[in-house]
Amino acid sequence: MSFLSGENMTGGYGGVDILHDCTIAVDKGEIAVIVGPNGAGKSTAMKAIFGMLDIHKGRIMLDGKDISDLSPQDRVRAGMGFVPQNNNVFTSLTVQENLEMGAYIRTDNFSDTMAQVFDLFPILKEKRNQPAGELSGGQRQQVAVGRALMTQPKVLMLDEPTAGVSPIVMDELLDRIIEVARSGVAVLMVEQNARQALNIADKGYVLVQGRNRFTDTGEALLANPEVRKSFLGG
Repeated sequence: MSFLSGENMTGGYGGVDILHDCTIAVDKGEIAVIVGPNGAGKSTAMKAIFGMLDIHKGRIMLDGKDISDLSPQDRVRAGMGFVPQNNNVFTSLTVQENLEMGAYIRTDNFSDTMAQVFDLFPILKEKRNQPAGELSGGQRQQVAVGRALMTQPKVLMLDEPTAGVSPIVMDELLDRIIEVARSGVAVLMVEQNARQALNIADKGYVLVQGRNRFTDTGEALLANPEVRKSFLGG
């Protein structure tokens, strides 16, 4: 059994099902990537796993426990960190204050974790006293990821972390995500940049209309002629 899994998820918004018997899973130290066309249900699957929408079929398992009934806040306490695509930093707070906000559930000294975040993203250390609203898009994404890491999550969930950033910044962010996974954290991410994401993925899920279309290693999906033709531009 995988460390985190959304099994046979069916559900959506306002009584309209977007996910249909969809299964997504990731293990510790692994990067799993969800890709597919616009409207495929990628972000919906992520939100279902994090408890932001109800599923009426299926279940969410974390470390052998059924967490389907837990609120998102309780899932954070159980070891899940989530970085949404939009509005993911407090723009009026400094970089350091944003990171401190990420440690709200902790009662111990989190200075070591903050030092680790600064090691992972050196530019944040340099700009620690600057309001997050003054940062570039790529730097804001680093703040958002860093804030999620302050909870010391066992699972890090990222909804389109490279959206709207330059190719150089995207490569750098993906490198940092690899480092996070190598530290033993399970990483689950939704990505529009499918080719780059599958390139670093241990496991890939191609969704179409809320259903699993292809599931394989990132390498195998990149080599699959049908995946390449339909989803990767040939």
